[in-house]
Amino acid sequence: MGSLVLLHGLGGTGRVWDGWAQPRVAPDLPGHGKAESQSRYSFESMAAGVAATLPVRRGLVVVGHSLGGVVALELASGRYGVQVDRVVALGVKVSWSADELGRAGALAQKPVGWFDSRDEAAARYLKVSGLQGLVDPASDAVDHGLREVDGRWRLAMDPGTWAVGAPAMGELIAACQAEVVLARGELDPMNTDAELTALTGQVVTLKGLGHNAHVEDPSALDHVHGQAAT
Repeated sequence: MGSLVLLHGLGGTGRVWDGWAQPRVAPDLPGHGKAESQSRYSFESMAAGVAATLPVRRGLVVVGHSLGGVVALELASGRYGVQVDRVVALGVKVSWSADELGRAGALAQKPVGWFDSRDEAAARYLKVSGLQGLVDPASDAVDHGLREVDGRWRLAMDPGTWAVGAPAMGELIAACQAEVVLARGELDPMNTDAELTALTGQVVTLKGLGHNAHVEDPSALDHVHGQAAT
């Protein structure tokens, strides 16, 4: 298989893939971790931001989680000067209500939240990224998602990323120039087997795992992306 690119979900960083020991590129999405912020976030702008960081531009296998899965599909459209052979989109939320989009838009308008201690900021980071109970709050992987300024702490995540919107999954898959596999954890409340199957015939359900299946059990995706994960 080709070079492996791993894209994290909303609120996370490239460090969520630390459990994957094989050679790979795991960039921070724009507005997350150490990546630059953008004035306005869209799947297109994020894909362009990722493409600019890639050291290899042909023969890519891109595994993306949640928001990262949508960015992976956009990246494989052929519009960004990279050749993607396969996309594995894990845990993508494909159905959005007006209320859900409204709440996300409201979060995008909130100012950056500051915390008096690293522990408070770390707890917030783990909640936003959905990694509570999966990642040690004291780890340097959590530090990668935080910023300290004059003794106060904040999330590295730009609140504006909440406004990225809902993906037009049918259009994204139709425009994708790569093989597409949609995957989900069996216990993931963000989507259903039926929703994914309505979009493509290649759907993989990972038994006993939830939304962050790639963190819960990195080896679970071995047969999906075609390379050993540990």
